Amino acid sequence: MVFGASGGIGSALVSRLGAQSGFSMVAGYSRSSAVALDLGDESSIEAVAADVRRSGLEPRLLIDATGILEGEGCIAEKSWRQLDPAAMARAFAVNAIGPALLMKHFLPMLPRLGKSVFATLSARVGSIGDNRLGGWYSYRASKSALNQIVRTASIELRRSRPDAICVALHPGTVATPLSARFAKSGLEVQSPDTAATRILAVLDSLQAESSGEFFDQQGRSIQW
Repeated sequence: MVFGASGGIGSALVSRLGAQSGFSMVAGYSRSSAVALDLGDESSIEAVAADVRRSGLEPRLLIDATGILEGEGCIAEKSWRQLDPAAMARAFAVNAIGPALLMKHFLPMLPRLGKSVFATLSARVGSIGDNRLGGWYSYRASKSALNQIVRTASIELRRSRPDAICVALHPGTVATPLSARFAKSGLEVQSPDTAATRILAVLDSLQAESSGEFFDQQGRSIQW
């Protein structure tokens, strides 16, 4: 299952997963899917969960490819002078609270035995230890919050589903509307298909002891 399936990375993930033979079904959800998903509306998340239960299939891989940096009320702040409470609340609603609600409704649906994965797309700029440039207050802080939610959920998940994995992933810089304006010279800018391929390779390599960790698109650990 891919949440945020209409975005650049999300749609590439759906396409890549559909080309593989390891899953009996691949489902993508977004605001434009048959059962619409809106992270700001918990009832829509409940409706998607009900749709999955009706399928009778156990979800083994769930990827949250949602997120927002700028636009729709959000600001990529350069200075504290630009801090706006409504913009900060919007960033947290999409980047932290929405994924937390996905965990609330979908982690209990993971099988109790055998490998299963819930992965959410975080960002390296959410690393507190790696922050040397400043700026982007709302985006950084909301992704840091997401990382803490992943870590906390992984601890609870381990108690009932010891083989399950809950992780945060930094996909790198991808040629999508979210990052296009901010891609810096010298950075590798991946196509969505390349990013999806790398993400799936990382997820395939993870073991139960990887749960609760934060990885980049090459599978390397990122400091909190």
